[in-house]
Amino acid sequence: MKKLIFATALLAAATASASSSSSAAAISVRDDDGNVVTLQKPAQRVIAMAPHVTELLFAAGAGEKIVGAVTYSDYPEAAKKIPHVGDNRLIDMERVAAMRPDLIVIWMHGGFERQIEGLRKLGIPLFHSEPAKLDGIADNVVRLGQLMGTETVANATAADIRAQFAAMAKQYANRPPVRLFYQVWDKPLYTLNGKSIVSDSIRLCGGVNIFADLKVTAPVVSIEGVLQENPEAIFGTSEKDYGSVDLWKPYPNMLAVKNNNLFRLQGDLLNRAGPRMVAGTKALCEKIEEARQHRK
Repeated sequence: MKKLIFATALLAAATASASSSSSAAAISVRDDDGNVVTLQKPAQRVIAMAPHVTELLFAAGAGEKIVGAVTYSDYPEAAKKIPHVGDNRLIDMERVAAMRPDLIVIWMHGGFERQIEGLRKLGIPLFHSEPAKLDGIADNVVRLGQLMGTETVANATAADIRAQFAAMAKQYANRPPVRLFYQVWDKPLYTLNGKSIVSDSIRLCGGVNIFADLKVTAPVVSIEGVLQENPEAIFGTSEKDYGSVDLWKPYPNMLAVKNNNLFRLQGDLLNRAGPRMVAGTKALCEKIEEARQHRK
């Protein structure tokens, strides 16, 4: 009887220990929606549902664990070899399920919301990544590193990102403001309001987004509306698919045209909320500073 009691006690202790270890191994973080995402162990197979997510995962040291991505996930170079599960309009749910991911990192946009329910039905944990501020980029790297078990790399990368943004913020903190128009697209004419992460870059550089107060995040504006605001500088992207800032050259009385402040930047460096926004923000700051030098 004593042996049986002793064996039962040992079994109970072992079970309690295993339960405690299992509980200790669980990883819980909050995503950008504020929802708690919990994994029982670090994810080994992850699907990235946006190009900026792919970049964040690589920065967190988890690039080799990405088993699926979406179109335009083309950075870093290794990302081009990752199989695609769809694009920003349509996701192949069967392919997602077949890849057996233990984590899916999503990005919410107009066309994707309809497919969220399908992903939820798969029973796979979802982490929503959508940094609204520059600080959120480093935060995302840290949290993804925790979920992927790559904290050492992720924390070092995040610290470097924060340090570089802090240095730029200090450099441009007291520079005179420059009112500017940020042109995302020209057919129709799209811009971004003050809640977008790009506007956070603009503020860091001492710029003022002329359409910051609009309620829609990516509003359509008119040429007449831009002319009325008369920005000192206009920024567009260097990619041809997004149009050209040359469309403003026929308006010589506009301050941006008069002062030769029509600038092009590499769109992926600013329009993707990933680590390369450090380089994108640096380029933006340098051009805004150039606009200051053009003042007459």
